[in-house]
Amino acid sequence: MKMSELPFYKPHGNEIELFEHAYRNRLPLLIKGPTGCGKTRFISHMAAKLKLPLYTVACHDDLTAADLVGRHLIGDGVTYWNDGPLTRAVREGGICYLDEVVEARKDTTVVLHPLSDDRRILPIERTGEILDAPPEFMLVVSYNPGYQNFLKGMKPSTRQRFVSLRFNFPGAELEQQIVIGETGADAMLAKCLVNLAGSLRALKEHDLEEAASTRLLVYTATLIGSGFDPVEACRAALVEPLTDDEETAEALMEIVYATFGK
Repeated sequence: MKMSELPFYKPHGNEIELFEHAYRNRLPLLIKGPTGCGKTRFISHMAAKLKLPLYTVACHDDLTAADLVGRHLIGDGVTYWNDGPLTRAVREGGICYLDEVVEARKDTTVVLHPLSDDRRILPIERTGEILDAPPEFMLVVSYNPGYQNFLKGMKPSTRQRFVSLRFNFPGAELEQQIVIGETGADAMLAKCLVNLAGSLRALKEHDLEEAASTRLLVYTATLIGSGFDPVEACRAALVEPLTDDEETAEALMEIVYATFGK
């Protein structure tokens, strides 16, 4: 695969090197960082770089162990076994990526334990199989520690099974390069949007649950690049996704007006 075919990604630090070392040494990886900072794009980039199949699971409250491992189904009058994404990744030798893993029920994540230590096995109770993970298999999980409350945190017994990598929003210059690389925006627009995001992020601890993400900057630049009004693009793709409160939204729009004018 040519480098030009890889999903666009700009490194923040040594994360590519760390990922490759973890993969070669058959170590599971935990990525911590805020929403929209590039965690999922990074995993897609690395899967393509290493030429591995990627199975991504968006975790949620109703996710069960069967959703990951598999279940028996009935079709055409017969019962057959259907592998879940975790089992397929183990059988094929690929990356299984569990996004926002702490959203899954704690009894579900226990199924990861034998895969995330030196055993590297996946017991499938319903079929009686015990799968040995091949060298190509890698388990990667992620979550946003800033968003989680005490009840949603990862158990220490699970967290300490992983090599951990902390993501954050890139510095201003790098974030501008990302906006340009993703959208083709000119340098002046990218700089304005990144400066605007910096101003909005300064308010996170006061009025907002989440900070303005790099992903939202890309959405905003995309709308502007297609000819949409810059101020309204900021409202639709940057301000409204951050809050449902009208007064807070208008306060954020004042910062937009100061950047782009009314």
